[in-house]
Amino acid sequence: MVPVARSLAVVNGGDSASIHRFLEETVLGWRANGVKVAGVTAHPHGSPDRKCTAGILRDIGSGIPIQIYLETSLPGTTCDLDRDGVDAACATVIDQIAGSDVVVLSKFGKLEAMRQGLFPAFEAAIAAGRPIVTTVSTKHRDAWNSFAPDATYIDSDEVALTEWLARQS
Repeated sequence: MVPVARSLAVVNGGDSASIHRFLEETVLGWRANGVKVAGVTAHPHGSPDRKCTAGILRDIGSGIPIQIYLETSLPGTTCDLDRDGVDAACATVIDQIAGSDVVVLSKFGKLEAMRQGLFPAFEAAIAAGRPIVTTVSTKHRDAWNSFAPDATYIDSDEVALTEWLARQS
């Protein structure tokens, strides 16, 4: 399925942690104004000795944190991303899409580039006609561009992102 370009926004500007803080603050503002938001925001695991940045995905609707890192990396890899945790987060999001006005998906990264992880939530939101806000890992920009070549890119600016969302109605 080819996504509708105007319904996908990629937030740029700053490091990953600051972009995710921006997304969380924007979501709080939207929800305070009655916007129904489904999705997950990313939070670091907080352990400086890890090479992988996988941490927690927080369900926007319930606030429940979902761990997406393994305590020990798999043999032969430095990545400690827990695919089962990401799959659980994805299932939670998919269940909320029908009742939402917008879907915020923390990141299009390694798993999504392989059409795994949160990718089914991207597809479900597109099928339901819901606008999507996300971030894209630099390493996986080519895969994103293949998936959504006409997505809108917006700097970390709440007014610009809110105006974009208002145009999706």
